[in-house]
Amino acid sequence: MRKLGRIAVIGVGNEFRRDDGVGWTVLARLRERAEDRPLPPDTDLATCDGEPGRLISLWEGAWLAVVVDAAHAHPGTPGRVHRLELDAGLPAHPPTTSSHGLGLGEAVELARVLDRLPEHLVVYAVEGAESDMGSGLSPAVADAVEPLVAAVEDEIARHGDATAGRPA
Repeated sequence: MRKLGRIAVIGVGNEFRRDDGVGWTVLARLRERAEDRPLPPDTDLATCDGEPGRLISLWEGAWLAVVVDAAHAHPGTPGRVHRLELDAGLPAHPPTTSSHGLGLGEAVELARVLDRLPEHLVVYAVEGAESDMGSGLSPAVADAVEPLVAAVEDEIARHGDATAGRPA
């Protein structure tokens, strides 16, 4: 049974692979900012390594899932953010753009086949510059974090307004 109104925000990546940690960094900032500006009560913040089964379990039953992940693009523009919106009713076949072996594209396709996509899925993919071992984001990706945090907060507010009055 799907619980209407739940929002899942998922930061995907590996904080020890430089720019691949952008999803985790965005989630950390969202948690910090939520201390002063609380998120809607049915909002879950989680980090994930990108394994498709874990991603699906985190967004399963959510009305809205917002996923933040690093992406590879050739040629790329480090720090550029791409927004992709999928609705559960649409057949989605996104390309694999994740910096992980099995990525978000595979998770979305598997969830679609298993009828486990959230009602609304919004993906923010950030083009990275560095994915070697180490901590800390490259300057271009670090500069994208605050605007991305604000965009995710706006996404939550916009979709949260749409869920107002819906039964749980």
